[in-house]
Amino acid sequence: MKINNLKLKDFDNNNFLAKCNEFANILLKYNKIHNVSGVKNYQDVMDNILDSIYPVKFLNIKNINNIIDIGSGAGFPGLILGLYFNEINFTLFEPILKKSAFLHLVKSKLGLHNIEIISKRVEQNDSFEVDLITSRAVSEAKMLIDISKKYIKEDTKMLLYKGSDVKTELDNIGKYDIIQNGKRYYLYIKEINVI
Repeated sequence: MKINNLKLKDFDNNNFLAKCNEFANILLKYNKIHNVSGVKNYQDVMDNILDSIYPVKFLNIKNINNIIDIGSGAGFPGLILGLYFNEINFTLFEPILKKSAFLHLVKSKLGLHNIEIISKRVEQNDSFEVDLITSRAVSEAKMLIDISKKYIKEDTKMLLYKGSDVKTELDNIGKYDIIQNGKRYYLYIKEINVI
Protein backbone atom coordinates (compact mmCIF):
# COMPACT_ATOMS: atom_id res chain seq x y z
CA MET A 1 0.00 0.00 0.00
CA LYS A 2 1.40 3.38 -0.98
CA ILE A 3 0.85 6.22 1.45
CA ASN A 4 0.09 9.38 -0.50
CA ASN A 5 2.79 12.05 -0.35
CA LEU A 6 4.38 10.66 2.82
CA LYS A 7 7.82 9.21 3.25
CA LEU A 8 9.27 7.44 6.24
CA LYS A 9 11.55 10.41 6.94
CA ASP A 10 8.42 12.49 7.67
CA PHE A 11 8.05 10.45 10.87
CA ASP A 12 11.60 10.51 12.22
CA ASN A 13 11.47 10.50 16.00
CA ASN A 14 13.82 9.08 18.66
CA ASN A 15 15.94 7.02 16.25
CA PHE A 16 12.77 5.65 14.67
CA LEU A 17 14.19 5.36 11.14
CA ALA A 18 17.21 3.34 12.23
CA LYS A 19 14.97 0.98 14.20
CA CYS A 20 12.65 0.61 11.19
CA ASN A 21 15.62 -0.44 9.06
CA GLU A 22 16.64 -2.99 11.69
CA PHE A 23 13.08 -4.24 11.94
CA ALA A 24 12.86 -4.63 8.14
CA ASN A 25 16.06 -6.66 8.02
CA ILE A 26 14.94 -8.93 10.87
CA LEU A 27 11.50 -9.45 9.31
CA LEU A 28 12.79 -10.24 5.83
CA LYS A 29 15.32 -12.75 7.17
CA TYR A 30 12.84 -14.40 9.58
CA ASN A 31 10.05 -14.43 7.00
CA LYS A 32 12.07 -16.57 4.58
CA ILE A 33 11.92 -19.47 7.03
CA HIS A 34 8.79 -18.89 9.12
CA ASN A 35 6.43 -16.94 6.82
CA VAL A 36 4.94 -14.54 9.40
CA SER A 37 3.98 -11.85 6.86
CA GLY A 38 3.09 -11.42 3.21
CA VAL A 39 5.94 -8.94 2.68
CA LYS A 40 8.34 -9.92 -0.09
CA ASN A 41 10.95 -7.16 -0.05
CA TYR A 42 12.23 -4.08 1.75
CA GLN A 43 9.74 -1.75 0.03
CA ASP A 44 6.82 -3.95 1.14
CA VAL A 45 8.02 -3.64 4.74
CA MET A 46 8.38 0.15 4.43
CA ASP A 47 4.88 0.45 2.94
CA ASN A 48 3.47 -1.51 5.90
CA ILE A 49 5.42 0.67 8.34
CA LEU A 50 4.02 3.82 6.72
CA ASP A 51 0.52 2.38 6.85
CA SER A 52 1.01 1.57 10.55
CA ILE A 53 2.19 5.03 11.57
CA TYR A 54 0.03 7.20 9.34
CA PRO A 55 -2.41 7.79 12.26
CA VAL A 56 0.37 9.74 14.01
CA LYS A 57 -0.81 12.57 11.74
CA PHE A 58 -4.25 12.74 13.41
CA LEU A 59 -4.01 10.84 16.71
CA ASN A 60 -4.01 12.87 19.93
CA ILE A 61 -1.81 10.93 22.36
CA LYS A 62 -1.91 13.51 25.16
CA ASN A 63 -3.73 11.22 27.64
CA ILE A 64 -2.71 7.88 26.20
CA ASN A 65 -0.47 5.84 28.50
CA ASN A 66 -1.26 2.28 27.47
CA ILE A 67 -2.35 0.63 24.24
CA ILE A 68 -3.29 -2.91 23.30
CA ASP A 69 -2.96 -4.23 19.76
CA ILE A 70 -5.21 -7.16 18.85
CA GLY A 71 -3.75 -9.70 16.43
CA SER A 72 -0.33 -8.09 16.04
CA GLY A 73 0.95 -10.56 13.46
CA ALA A 74 4.35 -9.39 12.26
CA GLY A 75 4.02 -6.15 14.24
CA PHE A 76 1.71 -4.05 12.07
CA PRO A 77 0.55 -1.71 13.53
CA GLY A 78 1.24 -2.33 17.25
CA LEU A 79 4.98 -2.93 17.25
CA ILE A 80 5.60 -0.10 14.79
CA LEU A 81 3.52 2.32 16.88
CA GLY A 82 5.47 1.13 19.92
CA LEU A 83 8.73 1.90 18.13
CA TYR A 84 7.48 5.41 17.42
CA PHE A 85 5.81 6.15 20.77
CA ASN A 86 8.48 4.66 23.03
CA GLU A 87 7.09 6.48 26.09
CA ILE A 88 3.72 4.66 25.84
CA ASN A 89 3.21 1.09 27.13
CA PHE A 90 2.03 -1.37 24.48
CA THR A 91 0.63 -4.86 24.94
CA LEU A 92 0.59 -6.91 21.74
CA PHE A 93 -1.77 -9.89 21.57
CA GLU A 94 -0.70 -12.54 19.06
CA PRO A 95 -1.89 -16.14 19.58
CA ILE A 96 -0.03 -17.68 16.60
CA LEU A 97 3.22 -18.88 18.14
CA LYS A 98 5.56 -18.33 15.19
CA LYS A 99 4.35 -14.71 14.95
CA SER A 100 4.56 -14.24 18.71
CA ALA A 101 8.12 -15.64 18.66
CA PHE A 102 9.00 -13.14 15.95
CA LEU A 103 7.62 -10.26 18.05
CA HIS A 104 9.69 -11.44 21.04
CA LEU A 105 12.80 -11.57 18.83
CA VAL A 106 12.26 -8.00 17.59
CA LYS A 107 11.56 -6.76 21.11
CA SER A 108 14.83 -8.27 22.31
CA LYS A 109 16.98 -7.15 19.35
CA LEU A 110 15.66 -3.58 19.38
CA GLY A 111 15.53 -3.22 23.17
CA LEU A 112 11.83 -2.32 23.25
CA HIS A 113 11.14 -1.99 26.98
CA ASN A 114 7.72 -0.40 26.44
CA ILE A 115 6.30 -3.45 24.64
CA GLU A 116 4.84 -6.61 26.20
CA ILE A 117 3.86 -9.56 24.04
CA ILE A 118 1.11 -11.94 25.10
CA SER A 119 0.89 -15.20 23.15
CA LYS A 120 -2.84 -15.74 23.41
CA ARG A 121 -6.11 -14.29 22.23
CA VAL A 122 -7.11 -10.98 23.78
CA GLU A 123 -10.31 -12.44 25.25
CA GLN A 124 -8.33 -15.19 27.05
CA ASN A 125 -6.21 -12.76 29.05
CA ASP A 126 -6.93 -11.16 32.43
CA SER A 127 -8.54 -7.77 31.98
CA PHE A 128 -6.94 -4.39 32.51
CA GLU A 129 -8.11 -0.97 31.36
CA VAL A 130 -6.44 0.75 28.43
CA ASP A 131 -6.56 4.12 26.72
CA LEU A 132 -6.43 2.92 23.11
CA ILE A 133 -7.11 -0.36 21.28
CA THR A 134 -5.64 -0.90 17.83
CA SER A 135 -6.11 -3.66 15.29
CA ARG A 136 -5.45 -4.23 11.61
CA ALA A 137 -7.33 -6.71 9.43
CA VAL A 138 -8.44 -8.93 12.31
CA SER A 139 -12.23 -8.73 12.41
CA GLU A 140 -15.16 -6.39 11.94
CA ALA A 141 -15.62 -3.49 14.37
CA LYS A 142 -18.50 -4.88 16.49
CA MET A 143 -16.68 -8.17 17.07
CA LEU A 144 -13.50 -6.33 18.08
CA ILE A 145 -15.49 -4.24 20.55
CA ASP A 146 -17.08 -7.39 21.94
CA ILE A 147 -13.86 -9.37 22.42
CA SER A 148 -12.07 -6.40 23.99
CA LYS A 149 -14.86 -4.97 26.17
CA LYS A 150 -13.17 -5.95 29.43
CA TYR A 151 -10.31 -3.56 28.54
CA ILE A 152 -12.59 -0.62 27.73
CA LYS A 153 -13.15 2.19 30.21
CA GLU A 154 -15.27 5.29 29.74
CA ASP A 155 -12.72 7.20 27.66
CA THR A 156 -11.03 4.30 25.81
CA LYS A 157 -10.72 4.79 22.07
CA MET A 158 -10.23 2.36 19.18
CA LEU A 159 -8.17 2.73 16.03
CA LEU A 160 -9.00 0.10 13.42
CA TYR A 161 -7.16 -0.23 10.11
CA LYS A 162 -9.83 -1.11 7.55
CA GLY A 163 -10.46 -1.49 3.83
CA SER A 164 -13.22 -0.04 1.69
CA ASP A 165 -15.86 -2.27 3.33
CA VAL A 166 -15.57 -0.20 6.53
CA LYS A 167 -18.94 1.41 5.80
CA THR A 168 -20.66 -1.92 6.45
CA GLU A 169 -19.32 -1.99 10.04
CA LEU A 170 -20.55 1.32 11.44
CA ASP A 171 -23.99 0.52 12.91
CA ASN A 172 -24.17 1.02 16.67
CA ILE A 173 -20.39 1.18 17.31
CA GLY A 174 -20.33 4.67 18.88
CA LYS A 175 -18.96 8.05 17.78
CA TYR A 176 -16.27 7.75 15.16
CA ASP A 177 -14.26 9.42 12.42
CA ILE A 178 -13.08 7.74 9.24
CA ILE A 179 -9.81 9.00 7.84
CA GLN A 180 -9.08 7.76 4.33
CA ASN A 181 -5.62 7.59 2.88
CA GLY A 182 -5.44 5.87 -0.48
CA LYS A 183 -7.05 2.44 -0.10
CA ARG A 184 -6.75 2.49 3.69
CA TYR A 185 -9.59 3.62 5.94
CA TYR A 186 -8.64 4.37 9.54
CA LEU A 187 -11.72 3.94 11.72
CA TYR A 188 -11.14 6.01 14.86
CA ILE A 189 -13.85 5.30 17.42
CA LYS A 190 -13.81 8.17 19.91
CA GLU A 191 -16.71 6.94 22.08
CA ILE A 192 -17.17 3.18 22.04
CA ASN A 193 -20.65 1.73 22.32
CA VAL A 194 -20.11 -1.39 24.44
CA ILE A 195 -23.12 -3.69 24.17
